[in-house]
Amino acid sequence: MVLPGGRSCVLAWKRPLRWPGSRKPSQGGLADVVVPNFHRRYTGVSATIQALVPCQRRSRQVGLWDWGGLPLLAEFSWIDLLRHGWDRPLLGRHRIWHARRDLEIVMGLVLKHGLRQPWKVVFTSAAPKRPGVWLQWLLGACDAVIATSERSAAFLPRCTTVIHHGVDTHFYCPGERSTGVSQNSYLIGAFGRIRPSKGTDLLVSALVEVLPEYPQFSAFFTGLCKPSEQAYLESMQAKINKAGLEERIKFLGDLERESVRQLYQQATLCVAASRREGFGLTPLEAMASGCAVLTSDAGVWPRVVDSVVGLRFETGRLDDLIEKLRVLLADPVGLLEMGRKGRERAEAKHSLEQEADAIHRLYLDLGGAAISP
Repeated sequence: MVLPGGRSCVLAWKRPLRWPGSRKPSQGGLADVVVPNFHRRYTGVSATIQALVPCQRRSRQVGLWDWGGLPLLAEFSWIDLLRHGWDRPLLGRHRIWHARRDLEIVMGLVLKHGLRQPWKVVFTSAAPKRPGVWLQWLLGACDAVIATSERSAAFLPRCTTVIHHGVDTHFYCPGERSTGVSQNSYLIGAFGRIRPSKGTDLLVSALVEVLPEYPQFSAFFTGLCKPSEQAYLESMQAKINKAGLEERIKFLGDLERESVRQLYQQATLCVAASRREGFGLTPLEAMASGCAVLTSDAGVWPRVVDSVVGLRFETGRLDDLIEKLRVLLADPVGLLEMGRKGRERAEAKHSLEQEADAIHRLYLDLGGAAISP
């Protein structure tokens, strides 16, 4: 189907498929769970879908309606949805439409109320702010609302349950440590968008202050910098150059997922200095990779990061960030031990499988998508 703006969309599946541990799809091959991705640009939501859907598919039928070109199977056409959307689901009384954006909720409501197909609409919210009037109305029309953190839940007019994001501990895992970014012994990494809300300028200011005291450390930033933030990036680069640290603090740009994984494996410390976060997955990815973490108190981090795996600083406080950096950099051996403990915790408490299981328990409560024997 061709949509306004020349976008095309597809929905799993065009032919019946058997996922390991699952039954054959229902009549017409329409999955009992459908996850839409109605955004052409790769975003944090896209990354969540890309990681979570393959995990869910290991034991359940999960279809994907994708506008963003994710490297996941998505081969069901729009006309098949109209032909078979009224068929009885194979497992349970309802199909599940799991949305993560406003437009995706709207489409689910159209299928459920406009076309009267047997759907339950689920929405996952990670926003660190109160939703607008439009989204509040949409949330009221959903059958269930998931918040990714207790802090996000506090902003919502209604919340069915809190399910923390999990991390793919198979993909993000310890590897051979090297200094591919610099010649120094230890690397400090910052992952995510280059913008004020991520606290990039705070970390640059702290590094300019602290790195001269610890010559064995260098630092890098990786993530997208949009054209509107280019002046912001240039001002930080000028500060780095003025301090004579351009060889020890580098901006690497927006990299592919595999390259990011390799950088996690090379880093000894990951710093997340965000002023605001809905959840904040990068410290969990770092922990899974065997990396110590230093975070602000934003997002879910107060419930994840403690002195066993790293440290936290008061959100927005440059002096506190500098102090905590000094404490960590003074003990490189301790950083390595924190990284080892972080890996253990990520596997035990924050795996993607645990998130998928919690989501599917919610599906069951809604009367749909039962677990295949």
